[in-house]
Amino acid sequence: MGSEPPSSPQLLEEGGEEEDEELSGGEESDLRASSGRGSLLTRRGITLRVLLKDGLVEPGDGVLSIHYLGKKFVGDLLCDGKIRWVETGQIFNSPSAWATHCKRLVNPAKKSGCGWASVRYRGQKLVQYKTSWLHKYQPSADLNLASEGEEDDEDEEEDMSLIQRRGDRDRVPVRYCNLGMRDAARDPHTLVELSAFSAINRFQPFNVAVSSNVLLLMDFHCHLTTSEVVGYLGGRWDTNTQLLTVLRAFPCRTRLADRDAAPAVEEEICQNLFMRGLSLVGWYHSHPRGPALPSLQDIDSQMDHQLRLQGSSNGFQPCLGIICGPYYHGNQGVASTITPFWVVPPPEQRPNDYGIPVAVEVTYVQDNFLTSDVLNEMMLLVDFYRGAPDLVQFSQHWSADTTVMEKIKGSMSGHAPKDQAYAQILEHVYNQLSGAH
Repeated sequence: MGSEPPSSPQLLEEGGEEEDEELSGGEESDLRASSGRGSLLTRRGITLRVLLKDGLVEPGDGVLSIHYLGKKFVGDLLCDGKIRWVETGQIFNSPSAWATHCKRLVNPAKKSGCGWASVRYRGQKLVQYKTSWLHKYQPSADLNLASEGEEDDEDEEEDMSLIQRRGDRDRVPVRYCNLGMRDAARDPHTLVELSAFSAINRFQPFNVAVSSNVLLLMDFHCHLTTSEVVGYLGGRWDTNTQLLTVLRAFPCRTRLADRDAAPAVEEEICQNLFMRGLSLVGWYHSHPRGPALPSLQDIDSQMDHQLRLQGSSNGFQPCLGIICGPYYHGNQGVASTITPFWVVPPPEQRPNDYGIPVAVEVTYVQDNFLTSDVLNEMMLLVDFYRGAPDLVQFSQHWSADTTVMEKIKGSMSGHAPKDQAYAQILEHVYNQLSGAH
């Protein structure tokens, strides 16, 4: 961006193999003269010039864009319906020509650009403007004319950049102070920003230490699937020091909707906790594509867990909630966002309010080794998701220069034990992952 356009821009005719190549000015005039709006205009006849002439779009700088495999291309819409690529000043006759040229720069094997389905005008696909034109001027026309031959390759684009931009675009977090009283009509998946203990005039009533092996196993579990996952946290609570130590993650190898299997899975986890001399100290779950912030449903679930743990002993015992967001496009770099939280009950005078989700300060402790039981748990997870329709496509791209597998490795490296031999051990797991499809 920002490079000087050449003094005599090259007119590019690429993309001519596609059906939706723009007609020449003469052909378009002949078509209009012979048919008029009373007759059906063919799909090829609905050009950018037509949309400009009829006021559905307007010329402008930077109003056109293409998003492809993590790259963004910006173009100017000229008065004659041509497109000027902002990066180089090159002129293109049609959306197809521009889309094909840009996509081949990223992926040389790309044969066509699917221009009208790929190019956006002020954020909306151009093919939608074709449909609007037909609605307005030829309401009796088969609306397939608008998209005939326009195979939308956004699916390919979003498959390759995976879950990066799909699904949680509209889940904009709200501030707790804007929630008010409980409302049955409110979406339970509404995300809520975390408050600080200091913001509600409280001190964090306990300290938390989490081992790196817990983060490693939890992060691995959350990365495997595009579906939400859940697991439990085992550790110890020291009433003298008020320290909650999280020592082990226990992934639930079941589907959230599979209520029949849940009791057996939870019983197995309880036995594992008992055998290791650990207590249940919390839970984790994933928001695969969205921010690692609690929803209203998560807040209620966390409150239930807190009350249940408090009722199981003779004194106060905290319950830690953790949310992991592996594939949210707002994450910094390849690392997952991991959010520890707790819920403070609403004030007594406002019992019908939601609980207050607060951020928990945590100390992360680096383990010396990757333990055999963690490694075994990772292999069991690979087997559980092997061949599943929601298994992540590890060979595809998370961003333009990073595959999903590379992203996973990068995120996991942030939880590495001190013993560097873990890298060779994990490589075996990654090889198993590659063959899991």
